Amino acid sequence: MRRYISTWDIILVVAILLVVAIGGSTVEGVGNDRFWRFVVLEMIPIALIALPMTLVVITGEIDLSVASVLGLTCTVVGKCYASGITSVPVLIAISLVLGAVLGAVNGVFITVFGLPSLAVTIGTLALYRGLAYVVLGDKAVTYPFELARKAIAPIPGTTIPWMILVVAALAVVFGIVLYATPIGRALYAMGNSAEAATFAGISVARTKFWLFVLTGMTSSLAGVFWTFRFASARADNGAGLELSVVAAVLLGGVSIFGGRGGLIGVLAAVVLLGTLRNALQLADVPANALTIVTGSLLIVSVVGPNAFEMLRARWRRRRPSQIAPVHTP
Repeated sequence: MRRYISTWDIILVVAILLVVAIGGSTVEGVGNDRFWRFVVLEMIPIALIALPMTLVVITGEIDLSVASVLGLTCTVVGKCYASGITSVPVLIAISLVLGAVLGAVNGVFITVFGLPSLAVTIGTLALYRGLAYVVLGDKAVTYPFELARKAIAPIPGTTIPWMILVVAALAVVFGIVLYATPIGRALYAMGNSAEAATFAGISVARTKFWLFVLTGMTSSLAGVFWTFRFASARADNGAGLELSVVAAVLLGGVSIFGGRGGLIGVLAAVVLLGTLRNALQLADVPANALTIVTGSLLIVSVVGPNAFEMLRARWRRRRPSQIAPVHTP
């Protein structure tokens, strides 16, 4: 387990317990079944996007267009529904194809034309959001409440939405790929040095391209869930969600420079963000203050893990030598 769980991951788990303990003793409702239900509902879209985003950041890239992909997916699904396409499997299939295309656009600009992912995805962040307004404008498409109720229905015997099972299954798949396959080792190699990875025979461009396609597909899947959960499709759905996703990935211990990090810490960070935000909402903290908290956590997510690693390395250097003395006859 030491191979997969770092000290930083344990710190995040302790932080979750502290938030629950302090919130439960000072704010009414923190820690009960209803509280955890809303935490999971808020976690689902962030976790869905954070899974492939973790792999993208490990390779040294980033995708800031994910929330706009989610929003564009919502509008397309809404337009299709308003046009008479009401089959949920068909709507999900259309969404996944759309997400793959949008992710492929990012991948082509980054891997074929060699443009930096930060600049490309900032551009497509605005482009995809603008297209969402072209599709629906300021209008909204509403869905029957029955459809929304099915989307957030709890697992029998619990209050936890069943969609968390989909997130858990995907997390297992992504974990196996990252920790137990040559693909995972290749991702870390690319993050440490793309040039060295190329000399080692790794197809850097092709791998990164498919990662962006995968990120687009999971963002679209999150868009479908978002649409059905709120029973409404709007062009501004998910606006600003990319900040929460990036904060979760970096707070989870993934280096912004690539080559370091893992999924366990990212999932713990997603839970921490959801728990903290819902506890603050129950404490009647204004929405503007919640944005400040998210921004502050984004800064901590960049500084915290790196500062922790620096302190730990310095402590190791200062430890006295553990070499046993040699006794001569």
